[in-house]
Amino acid sequence: MSRAHEKYDVFIGLEIHIHLKTESKMFCSCPARYGDDPNVNVCPVCMGYPGALPAVNERAMELGYLVARALGCQTAKTTSFARKNYFYPDMPKNYQISQFAEPVGLNGMMEAGFDDGIRGIRIHDVHLEEDAGKMIHAGDVTLLDYNRAGYPLLEIVTEPDLRSGEETEAFLRSFQRLVRYLGVSDGNMDEGSMKCDANISINLPGKGLGTKVELKNMNSPRFVRLALNHEIERQAKVLDGGGSLVQETRLWNENRDITETMRRKEAADDYRYFPEPDIPPFRPDEAFMAGVETSLVELPLARKNRMAQEYHLTPEQADFLHDEKSTADFFEETVQAGADARTVAAWLSSDVRKLCNREQISLAQSPLTSARMGSLLNLISSGKISGKIAKKVLDMVFTENADPEAIVKKQGWTQISDPAELQTIVDAVLHEHSAVADAVRDGDVRQRGWLMGQIMRASDGQAAPNVANQVLDKALGL
Repeated sequence: MSRAHEKYDVFIGLEIHIHLKTESKMFCSCPARYGDDPNVNVCPVCMGYPGALPAVNERAMELGYLVARALGCQTAKTTSFARKNYFYPDMPKNYQISQFAEPVGLNGMMEAGFDDGIRGIRIHDVHLEEDAGKMIHAGDVTLLDYNRAGYPLLEIVTEPDLRSGEETEAFLRSFQRLVRYLGVSDGNMDEGSMKCDANISINLPGKGLGTKVELKNMNSPRFVRLALNHEIERQAKVLDGGGSLVQETRLWNENRDITETMRRKEAADDYRYFPEPDIPPFRPDEAFMAGVETSLVELPLARKNRMAQEYHLTPEQADFLHDEKSTADFFEETVQAGADARTVAAWLSSDVRKLCNREQISLAQSPLTSARMGSLLNLISSGKISGKIAKKVLDMVFTENADPEAIVKKQGWTQISDPAELQTIVDAVLHEHSAVADAVRDGDVRQRGWLMGQIMRASDGQAAPNVANQVLDKALGL
Protein backbone atom coordinates (compact mmCIF):
# COMPACT_ATOMS: atom_id res chain seq x y z
CA MET A 1 0.00 0.00 0.00
CA SER A 2 1.17 3.53 -0.79
CA ARG A 3 3.17 5.41 1.87
CA ALA A 4 1.16 8.54 1.00
CA HIS A 5 -1.75 7.01 2.93
CA GLU A 6 0.05 7.97 6.11
CA LYS A 7 -0.22 11.69 5.34
CA TYR A 8 -3.07 12.17 2.86
CA ASP A 9 -6.65 11.06 2.45
CA VAL A 10 -7.14 9.22 -0.85
CA PHE A 11 -10.38 9.33 -2.88
CA ILE A 12 -10.87 6.95 -5.81
CA GLY A 13 -13.97 6.70 -7.98
CA LEU A 14 -14.40 4.43 -10.99
CA GLU A 15 -16.03 4.60 -14.39
CA ILE A 16 -16.52 0.98 -15.42
CA HIS A 17 -17.68 0.12 -18.93
CA ILE A 18 -18.92 -3.36 -19.82
CA HIS A 19 -19.92 -4.77 -23.19
CA LEU A 20 -23.38 -6.25 -22.79
CA LYS A 21 -24.06 -9.78 -24.03
CA THR A 22 -26.45 -9.03 -26.86
CA GLU A 23 -26.67 -10.48 -30.36
CA SER A 24 -26.71 -7.06 -32.03
CA LYS A 25 -25.42 -3.54 -31.48
CA MET A 26 -27.06 -0.86 -29.38
CA PHE A 27 -28.89 1.02 -32.12
CA CYS A 28 -28.81 -1.25 -35.18
CA SER A 29 -29.02 -4.93 -36.15
CA CYS A 30 -25.30 -5.43 -36.90
CA PRO A 31 -23.77 -8.38 -34.98
CA ALA A 32 -22.08 -7.49 -31.69
CA ARG A 33 -19.37 -10.09 -32.12
CA TYR A 34 -15.74 -10.11 -31.01
CA GLY A 35 -12.92 -11.30 -33.27
CA ASP A 36 -14.47 -10.95 -36.73
CA ASP A 37 -12.53 -9.51 -39.67
CA PRO A 38 -12.31 -5.69 -39.58
CA ASN A 39 -15.25 -3.65 -40.83
CA VAL A 40 -17.57 -6.53 -41.70
CA ASN A 41 -20.18 -5.79 -39.00
CA VAL A 42 -21.21 -2.30 -40.09
CA CYS A 43 -24.28 -0.66 -41.62
CA PRO A 44 -25.55 2.86 -42.45
CA VAL A 45 -26.73 3.37 -38.85
CA CYS A 46 -23.49 2.57 -37.04
CA MET A 47 -21.50 4.25 -39.82
CA GLY A 48 -23.47 7.46 -39.26
CA TYR A 49 -24.85 7.85 -42.77
CA PRO A 50 -27.26 10.77 -43.25
CA GLY A 51 -30.89 9.78 -42.81
CA ALA A 52 -30.12 6.48 -41.02
CA LEU A 53 -32.23 6.23 -37.88
CA PRO A 54 -31.16 4.40 -34.70
CA ALA A 55 -33.48 1.97 -32.90
CA VAL A 56 -32.92 0.97 -29.28
CA ASN A 57 -31.87 -2.63 -28.56
CA GLU A 58 -34.50 -3.83 -26.06
CA ARG A 59 -32.28 -6.66 -24.78
CA ALA A 60 -29.60 -4.10 -23.91
CA MET A 61 -32.21 -2.11 -22.01
CA GLU A 62 -33.19 -5.24 -20.06
CA LEU A 63 -29.58 -5.97 -19.13
CA GLY A 64 -28.99 -2.34 -18.15
CA TYR A 65 -31.98 -2.37 -15.81
CA LEU A 66 -30.89 -5.77 -14.46
CA VAL A 67 -27.47 -4.45 -13.41
CA ALA A 68 -29.02 -1.30 -11.93
CA ARG A 69 -31.44 -3.45 -9.95
CA ALA A 70 -28.66 -5.79 -8.73
CA LEU A 71 -26.69 -2.75 -7.55
CA GLY A 72 -29.63 -1.50 -5.52
CA CYS A 73 -30.20 1.58 -7.69
CA GLN A 74 -33.36 3.56 -8.06
CA THR A 75 -34.42 2.36 -11.50
CA ALA A 76 -35.77 4.98 -13.88
CA LYS A 77 -39.45 5.05 -14.73
CA THR A 78 -38.46 7.07 -17.79
CA THR A 79 -35.02 7.01 -19.33
CA SER A 80 -33.74 8.87 -22.35
CA PHE A 81 -30.68 9.24 -24.56
CA ALA A 82 -28.53 12.23 -25.43
CA ARG A 83 -25.84 13.11 -27.93
CA LYS A 84 -22.39 13.53 -26.44
CA ASN A 85 -20.63 15.86 -28.84
CA TYR A 86 -16.90 15.30 -28.67
CA PHE A 87 -14.45 14.44 -31.41
CA TYR A 88 -14.19 10.65 -31.67
CA PRO A 89 -11.73 9.73 -34.44
CA ASP A 90 -12.97 6.13 -34.17
CA MET A 91 -16.67 7.03 -34.25
CA PRO A 92 -17.97 7.63 -37.80
CA LYS A 93 -20.64 10.17 -36.83
CA ASN A 94 -18.26 12.03 -34.45
CA TYR A 95 -20.66 11.96 -31.55
CA GLN A 96 -21.70 9.28 -29.10
CA ILE A 97 -25.26 8.39 -28.12
CA SER A 98 -25.30 8.07 -24.34
CA GLN A 99 -27.48 8.77 -21.31
CA PHE A 100 -27.02 11.88 -19.23
CA ALA A 101 -30.00 13.40 -17.43
CA GLU A 102 -32.09 10.22 -17.16
CA PRO A 103 -29.90 7.10 -16.71
CA VAL A 104 -31.38 3.67 -16.07
CA GLY A 105 -30.27 3.70 -12.42
CA LEU A 106 -29.22 6.14 -9.69
CA ASN A 107 -27.92 6.01 -6.10
CA GLY A 108 -27.00 2.37 -5.65
CA MET A 109 -24.59 0.42 -3.47
CA MET A 110 -22.33 -2.57 -4.01
CA GLU A 111 -20.84 -4.51 -1.12
CA ALA A 112 -17.35 -5.94 -1.59
CA GLY A 113 -14.83 -7.73 0.58
CA PHE A 114 -11.63 -5.91 1.51
CA ASP A 115 -8.73 -6.73 3.83
CA ASP A 116 -10.51 -4.95 6.69
CA GLY A 117 -13.89 -6.59 6.02
CA ILE A 118 -16.98 -6.04 3.90
CA ARG A 119 -17.86 -2.47 2.96
CA GLY A 120 -20.41 -0.84 0.68
CA ILE A 121 -19.22 1.27 -2.26
CA ARG A 122 -21.79 3.81 -3.42
CA ILE A 123 -22.91 3.76 -7.04
CA HIS A 124 -23.59 7.20 -8.51
CA ASP A 125 -25.36 6.00 -11.64
CA VAL A 126 -25.72 3.26 -14.24
CA HIS A 127 -26.24 4.36 -17.82
CA LEU A 128 -26.32 2.94 -21.34
CA GLU A 129 -24.36 4.15 -24.32
CA GLU A 130 -22.58 2.91 -27.44
CA ASP A 131 -18.93 2.01 -27.82
CA ALA A 132 -16.54 3.60 -30.28
CA GLY A 133 -14.51 1.72 -32.90
CA LYS A 134 -10.93 0.51 -32.64
CA MET A 135 -7.83 2.37 -33.79
CA ILE A 136 -4.82 0.32 -34.87
CA HIS A 137 -1.58 2.28 -35.08
CA ALA A 138 0.95 0.93 -37.60
CA GLY A 139 3.97 3.22 -37.85
CA ASP A 140 2.80 6.59 -39.14
CA VAL A 141 -0.53 5.13 -40.33
CA THR A 142 -3.67 4.65 -38.23
CA LEU A 143 -6.20 2.02 -39.31
CA LEU A 144 -9.83 2.11 -38.17
CA ASP A 145 -12.00 -0.93 -37.46
CA TYR A 146 -15.65 0.07 -36.98
CA ASN A 147 -16.92 -3.40 -35.99
CA ARG A 148 -17.04 -2.31 -32.35
CA ALA A 149 -18.64 1.08 -33.12
CA GLY A 150 -22.14 0.90 -31.70
CA TYR A 151 -21.54 -2.04 -29.31
CA PRO A 152 -23.95 -1.79 -26.36
CA LEU A 153 -22.04 -0.44 -23.39
CA LEU A 154 -23.15 -0.08 -19.81
CA GLU A 155 -21.25 2.43 -17.71
CA ILE A 156 -21.24 2.13 -13.93
CA VAL A 157 -19.98 5.20 -12.07
CA THR A 158 -18.99 4.86 -8.42
CA GLU A 159 -18.65 7.55 -5.81
CA PRO A 160 -15.04 8.23 -4.62
CA ASP A 161 -15.27 5.66 -1.81
CA LEU A 162 -12.17 3.57 -2.55
CA ARG A 163 -8.96 4.36 -0.71
CA SER A 164 -6.08 2.50 -2.37
CA GLY A 165 -4.96 0.56 -5.40
CA GLU A 166 -5.42 -2.67 -3.45
CA GLU A 167 -9.02 -1.85 -2.55
CA THR A 168 -9.76 -0.87 -6.14
CA GLU A 169 -8.35 -4.13 -7.49
CA ALA A 170 -10.46 -6.11 -4.99
CA PHE A 171 -13.59 -4.13 -5.92
CA LEU A 172 -13.03 -4.67 -9.65
CA ARG A 173 -12.66 -8.42 -9.18
CA SER A 174 -15.88 -8.44 -7.16
CA PHE A 175 -17.61 -6.44 -9.89
CA GLN A 176 -16.38 -8.83 -12.59
CA ARG A 177 -17.80 -11.70 -10.57
CA LEU A 178 -21.15 -9.91 -10.21
CA VAL A 179 -21.68 -9.25 -13.95
CA ARG A 180 -20.68 -12.83 -14.75
CA TYR A 181 -23.19 -14.15 -12.21
CA LEU A 182 -25.87 -12.00 -13.83
CA GLY A 183 -24.82 -13.22 -17.28
CA VAL A 184 -24.78 -9.68 -18.68
CA SER A 185 -21.09 -9.59 -19.70
CA ASP A 186 -18.01 -11.80 -19.63
CA GLY A 187 -16.10 -8.96 -17.95
CA ASN A 188 -12.80 -9.71 -19.71
CA MET A 189 -10.60 -6.63 -19.46
CA ASP A 190 -7.88 -8.18 -21.64
CA GLU A 191 -10.36 -8.53 -24.54
CA GLY A 192 -11.82 -5.07 -23.99
CA SER A 193 -15.30 -6.23 -22.95
CA MET A 194 -14.72 -4.50 -19.63
CA LYS A 195 -12.81 -1.25 -19.22
CA CYS A 196 -12.12 0.87 -16.22
CA ASP A 197 -11.10 4.50 -15.86
CA ALA A 198 -10.20 5.71 -12.39
CA ASN A 199 -10.62 9.21 -10.96
CA ILE A 200 -8.25 9.88 -8.08
CA SER A 201 -7.50 12.79 -5.79
CA ILE A 202 -5.60 13.16 -2.54
CA ASN A 203 -5.81 15.83 0.15
CA LEU A 204 -4.83 16.52 3.72
CA PRO A 205 -7.04 14.75 6.27
CA GLY A 206 -10.39 16.45 6.76
CA LYS A 207 -10.03 18.73 3.72
CA GLY A 208 -12.30 16.70 1.44
CA LEU A 209 -11.71 15.97 -2.23
CA GLY A 210 -8.58 17.26 -3.92
CA THR A 211 -7.86 17.97 -7.59
CA LYS A 212 -9.17 15.07 -9.67
CA VAL A 213 -6.95 13.21 -12.11
CA GLU A 214 -8.36 10.58 -14.47
CA LEU A 215 -6.34 7.46 -15.29
CA LYS A 216 -6.85 5.50 -18.52
CA ASN A 217 -5.25 2.64 -20.47
CA MET A 218 -5.45 0.01 -17.71
CA ASN A 219 -6.43 -3.40 -19.06
CA SER A 220 -6.47 -5.54 -15.93
CA PRO A 221 -7.38 -5.15 -12.24
CA ARG A 222 -3.70 -5.59 -11.45
CA PHE A 223 -2.67 -2.69 -13.68
CA VAL A 224 -5.39 -0.55 -12.09
CA ARG A 225 -3.81 -1.23 -8.70
CA LEU A 226 -0.29 -0.43 -9.93
CA ALA A 227 -1.37 2.74 -11.74
CA LEU A 228 -3.32 4.08 -8.76
CA ASN A 229 -0.56 3.42 -6.25
CA HIS A 230 1.96 5.10 -8.54
CA GLU A 231 -0.36 8.08 -9.01
CA ILE A 232 -0.91 8.43 -5.25
CA GLU A 233 2.84 8.67 -4.75
CA ARG A 234 3.24 11.09 -7.67
CA GLN A 235 0.56 13.43 -6.38
CA ALA A 236 1.96 13.26 -2.85
CA LYS A 237 5.42 14.29 -4.11
CA VAL A 238 3.93 17.28 -5.94
CA LEU A 239 2.08 18.47 -2.84
CA ASP A 240 5.02 17.74 -0.54
CA GLY A 241 7.17 19.93 -2.79
CA GLY A 242 4.76 22.86 -2.50
CA GLY A 243 3.32 22.43 -6.00
CA SER A 244 -0.30 22.19 -7.10
CA LEU A 245 -2.02 19.46 -9.07
CA VAL A 246 -3.73 19.94 -12.44
CA GLN A 247 -7.03 18.35 -13.43
CA GLU A 248 -6.04 16.17 -16.32
CA THR A 249 -6.24 12.76 -17.95
CA ARG A 250 -3.18 10.54 -17.63
CA LEU A 251 -2.31 7.23 -19.27
CA TRP A 252 -0.76 4.24 -17.55
CA ASN A 253 2.48 3.15 -19.25
CA GLU A 254 2.75 -0.52 -18.29
CA ASN A 255 6.23 -0.81 -19.79
CA ARG A 256 7.66 1.93 -17.56
CA ASP A 257 5.23 1.54 -14.62
CA ILE A 258 4.39 5.26 -14.62
CA THR A 259 1.46 7.51 -15.54
CA GLU A 260 1.90 10.09 -18.32
CA THR A 261 -0.11 13.18 -19.26
CA MET A 262 -2.60 12.67 -22.07
CA ARG A 263 -4.73 15.83 -22.03
CA ARG A 264 -6.34 18.39 -19.75
CA LYS A 265 -9.59 16.93 -18.44
CA GLU A 266 -12.83 18.04 -20.01
CA ALA A 267 -15.82 18.98 -17.88
CA ALA A 268 -19.35 17.76 -18.59
CA ASP A 269 -20.15 21.08 -20.28
CA ASP A 270 -17.43 20.42 -22.86
CA TYR A 271 -19.37 17.43 -24.18
CA ARG A 272 -22.37 19.64 -25.06
CA TYR A 273 -25.00 17.02 -24.20
CA PHE A 274 -28.39 17.56 -25.78
CA PRO A 275 -31.39 15.23 -26.12
CA GLU A 276 -31.10 12.66 -28.94
CA PRO A 277 -33.83 13.74 -31.37
CA ASP A 278 -34.13 10.36 -33.13
CA ILE A 279 -34.78 8.21 -30.03
CA PRO A 280 -37.93 8.70 -27.95
CA PRO A 281 -37.82 8.25 -24.15
CA PHE A 282 -38.06 4.66 -22.91
CA ARG A 283 -40.71 3.89 -20.30
CA PRO A 284 -40.52 0.31 -18.98
CA ASP A 285 -43.92 -1.28 -18.35
CA GLU A 286 -44.83 -3.82 -15.67
CA ALA A 287 -44.06 -6.80 -17.91
CA PHE A 288 -40.59 -5.42 -18.67
CA MET A 289 -39.75 -4.88 -14.99
CA ALA A 290 -41.20 -8.30 -14.08
CA GLY A 291 -38.76 -9.83 -16.56
CA VAL A 292 -35.89 -7.95 -14.93
CA GLU A 293 -36.91 -9.25 -11.50
CA THR A 294 -37.09 -12.80 -12.84
CA SER A 295 -33.52 -12.51 -14.16
CA LEU A 296 -32.07 -11.57 -10.78
CA VAL A 297 -29.88 -14.21 -9.15
CA GLU A 298 -28.34 -14.65 -5.71
CA LEU A 299 -25.36 -12.30 -5.83
CA PRO A 300 -21.80 -13.62 -5.30
CA LEU A 301 -21.10 -12.23 -1.83
CA ALA A 302 -24.48 -13.32 -0.49
CA ARG A 303 -23.98 -16.78 -1.96
CA LYS A 304 -20.50 -17.08 -0.47
CA ASN A 305 -21.77 -16.21 3.00
CA ARG A 306 -24.77 -18.53 2.71
CA MET A 307 -22.76 -21.51 1.48
CA ALA A 308 -20.10 -21.03 4.15
CA GLN A 309 -22.75 -21.10 6.88
CA GLU A 310 -25.07 -23.72 5.40
CA TYR A 311 -22.36 -26.23 4.47
CA HIS A 312 -19.82 -25.40 7.21
CA LEU A 313 -17.09 -24.56 4.70
CA THR A 314 -13.72 -23.07 5.49
CA PRO A 315 -13.25 -19.44 4.37
CA GLU A 316 -10.84 -20.65 1.68
CA GLN A 317 -13.32 -23.21 0.34
CA ALA A 318 -16.19 -20.71 0.27
CA ASP A 319 -14.00 -18.17 -1.48
CA PHE A 320 -12.95 -20.66 -4.17
CA LEU A 321 -16.40 -22.15 -4.72
CA HIS A 322 -18.25 -18.84 -5.13
CA ASP A 323 -15.69 -17.30 -7.51
CA GLU A 324 -17.49 -18.64 -10.59
CA LYS A 325 -21.23 -19.19 -10.66
CA SER A 326 -20.80 -22.43 -12.60
CA THR A 327 -18.55 -23.83 -9.85
CA ALA A 328 -20.98 -22.81 -7.11
CA ASP A 329 -23.84 -24.39 -9.08
CA PHE A 330 -21.80 -27.58 -9.61
CA PHE A 331 -21.04 -27.79 -5.89
CA GLU A 332 -24.64 -27.34 -4.78
CA GLU A 333 -26.00 -29.75 -7.42
CA THR A 334 -23.60 -32.45 -6.22
CA VAL A 335 -24.51 -31.87 -2.57
CA GLN A 336 -28.24 -31.84 -3.29
CA ALA A 337 -27.81 -35.24 -4.99
CA GLY A 338 -26.64 -36.66 -1.65
CA ALA A 339 -22.88 -36.09 -1.45
CA ASP A 340 -21.22 -34.75 1.69
CA ALA A 341 -20.66 -31.00 1.32
CA ARG A 342 -17.22 -30.82 2.96
CA THR A 343 -16.02 -33.76 0.87
CA VAL A 344 -17.26 -32.19 -2.38
CA ALA A 345 -15.63 -28.87 -1.46
CA ALA A 346 -12.33 -30.60 -0.67
CA TRP A 347 -12.24 -32.47 -4.00
CA LEU A 348 -13.24 -29.43 -6.06
CA SER A 349 -10.71 -27.11 -4.43
CA SER A 350 -7.82 -29.60 -4.69
CA ASP A 351 -7.76 -32.55 -7.13
CA VAL A 352 -10.41 -31.24 -9.55
CA ARG A 353 -8.84 -27.79 -9.56
CA LYS A 354 -5.38 -29.26 -10.33
CA LEU A 355 -6.74 -31.23 -13.29
CA CYS A 356 -8.55 -28.18 -14.68
CA ASN A 357 -5.33 -26.20 -14.41
CA ARG A 358 -3.39 -28.99 -16.09
CA GLU A 359 -5.81 -29.13 -18.99
CA GLN A 360 -6.12 -25.31 -19.02
CA ILE A 361 -9.91 -25.46 -18.93
CA SER A 362 -12.59 -24.33 -16.53
CA LEU A 363 -14.74 -26.76 -14.56
CA ALA A 364 -17.67 -25.89 -16.83
CA GLN A 365 -15.59 -26.85 -19.89
CA SER A 366 -14.38 -30.13 -18.37
CA PRO A 367 -15.91 -33.62 -18.86
CA LEU A 368 -16.65 -33.73 -15.12
CA THR A 369 -20.33 -33.19 -14.39
CA SER A 370 -22.01 -32.97 -11.01
CA ALA A 371 -23.53 -36.42 -11.67
CA ARG A 372 -20.07 -37.90 -12.33
CA MET A 373 -18.67 -36.20 -9.24
CA GLY A 374 -21.47 -37.66 -7.14
CA SER A 375 -20.89 -41.11 -8.67
CA LEU A 376 -17.17 -40.96 -7.85
CA LEU A 377 -17.78 -39.98 -4.25
CA ASN A 378 -20.42 -42.71 -3.91
CA LEU A 379 -17.88 -45.29 -5.07
CA ILE A 380 -15.61 -44.16 -2.23
CA SER A 381 -18.27 -44.00 0.49
CA SER A 382 -19.68 -47.40 -0.46
CA GLY A 383 -16.24 -48.96 -0.13
CA LYS A 384 -15.99 -50.02 -3.77
CA ILE A 385 -12.81 -47.98 -4.37
CA SER A 386 -10.22 -46.29 -2.17
CA GLY A 387 -9.35 -42.60 -2.17
CA LYS A 388 -6.10 -43.42 -4.00
CA ILE A 389 -7.96 -45.26 -6.77
CA ALA A 390 -10.51 -42.42 -6.91
CA LYS A 391 -7.75 -40.01 -7.90
CA LYS A 392 -6.85 -42.30 -10.81
CA VAL A 393 -10.51 -42.54 -11.81
CA LEU A 394 -10.88 -38.76 -11.74
CA ASP A 395 -7.85 -38.37 -13.97
CA MET A 396 -9.39 -40.78 -16.49
CA VAL A 397 -12.71 -38.91 -16.39
CA PHE A 398 -10.76 -35.92 -17.71
CA THR A 399 -8.65 -37.82 -20.27
CA GLU A 400 -11.28 -40.28 -21.56
CA ASN A 401 -14.54 -38.40 -20.91
CA ALA A 402 -16.04 -41.50 -19.29
CA ASP A 403 -18.25 -42.21 -16.28
CA PRO A 404 -16.47 -43.23 -13.04
CA GLU A 405 -18.34 -46.54 -12.68
CA ALA A 406 -17.49 -47.54 -16.24
CA ILE A 407 -13.82 -46.71 -15.66
CA VAL A 408 -13.66 -48.75 -12.44
CA LYS A 409 -15.29 -51.74 -14.13
CA LYS A 410 -13.06 -51.55 -17.22
CA GLN A 411 -9.85 -51.20 -15.20
CA GLY A 412 -10.81 -53.79 -12.59
CA TRP A 413 -10.21 -51.29 -9.81
CA THR A 414 -12.92 -52.47 -7.43
CA GLN A 415 -11.62 -52.52 -3.88
CA ILE A 416 -10.50 -55.86 -2.38
CA SER A 417 -12.65 -56.44 0.70
CA ASP A 418 -12.49 -60.25 0.96
CA PRO A 419 -10.54 -61.03 4.20
CA ALA A 420 -9.14 -64.25 2.74
CA GLU A 421 -7.74 -62.48 -0.31
CA LEU A 422 -6.31 -59.71 1.85
CA GLN A 423 -4.77 -62.28 4.22
CA THR A 424 -2.62 -63.55 1.36
CA ILE A 425 -1.34 -60.01 0.65
CA VAL A 426 -0.74 -59.26 4.33
CA ASP A 427 1.18 -62.50 4.86
CA ALA A 428 3.41 -61.75 1.88
CA VAL A 429 4.19 -58.22 3.16
CA LEU A 430 4.97 -59.47 6.70
CA HIS A 431 7.20 -62.21 5.33
CA GLU A 432 9.13 -59.74 3.15
CA HIS A 433 9.48 -57.23 6.01
CA SER A 434 9.72 -59.63 8.95
CA ALA A 435 12.11 -57.41 10.92
CA VAL A 436 9.65 -54.53 10.84
CA ALA A 437 6.80 -56.86 11.79
CA ASP A 438 8.77 -58.17 14.76
CA ALA A 439 9.54 -54.60 15.87
CA VAL A 440 5.83 -53.77 15.82
CA ARG A 441 5.03 -56.91 17.82
CA ASP A 442 7.67 -55.80 20.35
CA GLY A 443 5.88 -52.48 20.86
CA ASP A 444 7.19 -50.15 18.10
CA VAL A 445 3.67 -49.38 16.85
CA ARG A 446 4.92 -46.35 14.90
CA GLN A 447 6.05 -48.68 12.10
CA ARG A 448 2.62 -50.25 11.77
CA GLY A 449 1.53 -47.44 9.45
CA TRP A 450 4.51 -48.15 7.21
CA LEU A 451 3.44 -51.80 6.94
CA MET A 452 -0.07 -50.67 6.01
CA GLY A 453 1.44 -48.55 3.28
CA GLN A 454 3.25 -51.59 1.90
CA ILE A 455 -0.02 -53.53 1.88
CA MET A 456 -1.72 -50.78 -0.11
CA ARG A 457 1.23 -50.71 -2.49
CA ALA A 458 1.18 -54.49 -2.95
CA SER A 459 -2.55 -54.36 -3.74
CA ASP A 460 -2.14 -51.44 -6.16
CA GLY A 461 -4.21 -49.36 -3.78
CA GLN A 462 -7.19 -51.71 -4.03
CA ALA A 463 -7.14 -53.11 -0.49
CA ALA A 464 -10.16 -51.93 1.51
CA PRO A 465 -8.44 -50.01 4.33
CA ASN A 466 -10.85 -50.98 7.11
CA VAL A 467 -10.70 -54.70 6.31
CA ALA A 468 -6.95 -54.63 5.64
CA ASN A 469 -6.37 -52.96 9.03
CA GLN A 470 -8.31 -55.70 10.79
CA VAL A 471 -6.39 -58.48 8.98
CA LEU A 472 -3.04 -56.78 9.72
CA ASP A 473 -3.79 -56.31 13.42
CA LYS A 474 -4.78 -59.97 13.72
CA ALA A 475 -1.62 -61.10 11.94
CA LEU A 476 0.55 -58.95 14.25
CA GLY A 477 -1.31 -60.10 17.34
CA LEU A 478 -2.35 -56.57 18.27
